[in-house]
Amino acid sequence: MAGIIVVFDFDKTIIDCDSDNWVVDQLGATELFERLLPTMPWNSLMDRMMKELHSQGKTVEEIADCLKKAPLDPHVIAAIKSAYAHGCELRVVSDANLFFIETILKHHGLLEYFSEVNTNPSYVDEEGRLRIFPYHDFSTSSHGCSLCPPNMCKGKIIERIQAQASVDGKKRFIYLGDGKGDYCPSLRLSEEDYVMPRKEYPLWQLICDNPQQFKAEIHEWSNGEELERILLQLINRLIAVDRKNAAQVFSVDCKFETIPMPPNEALPLPLRVPH
Repeated sequence: MAGIIVVFDFDKTIIDCDSDNWVVDQLGATELFERLLPTMPWNSLMDRMMKELHSQGKTVEEIADCLKKAPLDPHVIAAIKSAYAHGCELRVVSDANLFFIETILKHHGLLEYFSEVNTNPSYVDEEGRLRIFPYHDFSTSSHGCSLCPPNMCKGKIIERIQAQASVDGKKRFIYLGDGKGDYCPSLRLSEEDYVMPRKEYPLWQLICDNPQQFKAEIHEWSNGEELERILLQLINRLIAVDRKNAAQVFSVDCKFETIPMPPNEALPLPLRVPH
């Protein structure tokens, strides 16, 4: 393992649209969605929209077929597969929902590359209606973060991942996102981590407004091609640092003779293929 955890937001990061808006627009419910939007939290509104679509006779299969057409750049697919092949652990942290994310990732053969998907839970009930629930039940208590929407604090999710990862030794993080909800988790990253905000999107603007608040090194991207190139550059940089540190430790341990390890002769990383 490379000791690197890559965390992806989903909407406008892995896919090139917002999955909620995509389904609502493609299935003809935009007008009702916009009328109800000022009256309730987004997460609750999406559950309400699934009820409306069901009442119109739209099936879960139709919703799934719609999701499979959501735009996903081939460069992003290649980036995910390459990061996994280099030994990185991949996770999703998204304010979408499990049905939408799993449907799209499965369709593109990507779900098995991710060790964990953190998002709003969803399931199909006995009537065949898709139900969507908040990750954090804000009707009973607040998650306590003023930066995040009431149903999810991504910062708390990142802290939990960091705590779990530290048990297995030192881990570095690369966080990719676009929205306001990605601001809080980006603040939780350390000096040895990287954050990759999508250029001209809310997270990027928030970072530009207050860059001194961030400890992590910032690398912007605009499209799938840039995402792939920059992500793999950062992964290779972290792997090179690990190899250099390992070589230094090895040299110190050789008390009577130092054995050099030229970087050009380093063994290639084994590629991992999901089963």
